[in-house]
Amino acid sequence: MRLRALLETDALGLALLGGEDELDRTVHGVMTTDLRDPSRYLSGGELVLSGLAWRRDAADSEPFVRRLVQAGVVALAAGEAELGTVPDDLVVACARHRLPLFAVHESVAFATVTEHVVRQVSGERAGDLAAVVDRHRRLMTSGPAGGGPDVVLDLLGTDLDLRAWVLSPTGRLIAGPKAGPRLPYDVCVRLAAEQLAAARGGRPGPHRVTVDDRTTYSLFPVRGGGPAGPAVAAAPQAAHGAHGGHGGHGGHGAPASPEVRDGRETVLSDWLLVVEADAGDWAEERLDLLYGVTQLIAVERDRRNAARTVRRRLAQEVLELVRAGAAPTEVAARLRVAAPVLVPGLGAAPHWQVVVARVDWDGGGSGGGAAAQTLLEEILVDPASTGPEHSDRIAVAYTGDEAVALVPLPAVASEHDSADGRGLLADALLESVREPLTAGLDGDGRLTLGVSAAVHSAEGLRGALEEARHARRVAAARPGRVCAAGHHELASHVLLLPFVPDDVRRAFTARLLDPLRDYDRRHRAELIPTLEAFLDCDGSWTRCAARLHLHVNTLRYRVGRIEQLTGRDLSRLEDKLDFFLALRMS
Repeated sequence: MRLRALLETDALGLALLGGEDELDRTVHGVMTTDLRDPSRYLSGGELVLSGLAWRRDAADSEPFVRRLVQAGVVALAAGEAELGTVPDDLVVACARHRLPLFAVHESVAFATVTEHVVRQVSGERAGDLAAVVDRHRRLMTSGPAGGGPDVVLDLLGTDLDLRAWVLSPTGRLIAGPKAGPRLPYDVCVRLAAEQLAAARGGRPGPHRVTVDDRTTYSLFPVRGGGPAGPAVAAAPQAAHGAHGGHGGHGGHGAPASPEVRDGRETVLSDWLLVVEADAGDWAEERLDLLYGVTQLIAVERDRRNAARTVRRRLAQEVLELVRAGAAPTEVAARLRVAAPVLVPGLGAAPHWQVVVARVDWDGGGSGGGAAAQTLLEEILVDPASTGPEHSDRIAVAYTGDEAVALVPLPAVASEHDSADGRGLLADALLESVREPLTAGLDGDGRLTLGVSAAVHSAEGLRGALEEARHARRVAAARPGRVCAAGHHELASHVLLLPFVPDDVRRAFTARLLDPLRDYDRRHRAELIPTLEAFLDCDGSWTRCAARLHLHVNTLRYRVGRIEQLTGRDLSRLEDKLDFFLALRMS
């Protein structure tokens, strides 16, 4: 379609601010972004929609426009909601680079413009294939005659002879065709990991993966409007594919928060459309059709994401009361409101468990609270379940860099429950998601998670929150991109060692161990290995002598030398413990 046709469509509410001589340019796709540099997501020929959240001052307009032009963008449409009007510096920059500029009235959603462009482009390129998209669109409505992702995937099979599935970011099956075998779980996890790694590296899609040297899958990201927590209004999507993406609004919602603008977050929240075919040799019309299908699925994804708002708000209210030290009766009243929503039909108040998650980006940067919220909502779903509705009883709030889940524990144990029925286990939560999330975070950041013990009343929630936070800090001290720790691990003093400041650690170990190291260096006396073996044998002279192949008298001589050099007595528990900690910290 031509740019001129956009101005002739009154429903789009576009006003031309510059580029009147360039209106015969052809639009091949549409992209919504508020990234300062979205060039790696562009392939040329796009109409770019932006809420201008990337603009901090007038100097930002010139480099932004220059990057769009270098990427082959045909026009820019700027929403008026962020700043009230399109700034003059952006108008001047577009005129300098001969980039047509439209203003999008605040009453018009970017999704309206996106859908119009996609429909027109598909119609012009695909002909009868566009009718398939329209048929899918009608079936994705929320009315009685509507359907969901499963219906769309069935139509892909009947109309285009394509088997397809929709996966969550961690590889959980959201939807699939009714006919034919189910996509194996290990394949789902691998494909999710491949997609996250490819998206993180900025490689253009669709991504193709061959499994077992015989089956090739093409991977299309399903990008939505992004998470909207109870404390933060829905914000424009950070970045969308070159063929368009459903999401951000031109005139609604709050300005994008820094974490939403960060493209790393969208990588961790996108659904995935998997097609059993090699899209490498597909005609452009068929590729456009599949990208159109991802937009239809994204509508359903955003609708279900918005349905979580009530649960998130309940979690936020309870969390704020707990943090503020509110009376247990006040917290209990909020829990009574939450229980029927989270555990309908339970009858009695359940036990509760608190899970804390945090995403830390490498090199600092914007907070990852919204990304942690999205991932925690996904992690807390039983990995064996299918469909998007199994998180209906999960309430996750976030503030700043931290996401907090309030998890009800009804009488019936879940897949994640421990053998003694006391609730979620940290390692079990990460078992099915570690591989894809490690791929998605590799080189960008890490996810750490802490799990509290179960509590049976409002009085215990404050302690449970602090317990989960401390467990998360224990997980953060471990190596790896995805780590978790549970309340039961906090009983070991060894886990506290990573929190000792480095200068204290060095001074403590030097005072106890340096005299022994110096003596070993001069006399080759092996006092340090002797000390380690003596402690490992719980102070048993005979067992330690046997382990070291020494006579007991020789061992006694060495231990005496250790005590003489350090001024400590290895018959005393306190001194044994000090040596044990020094060896662990060295």
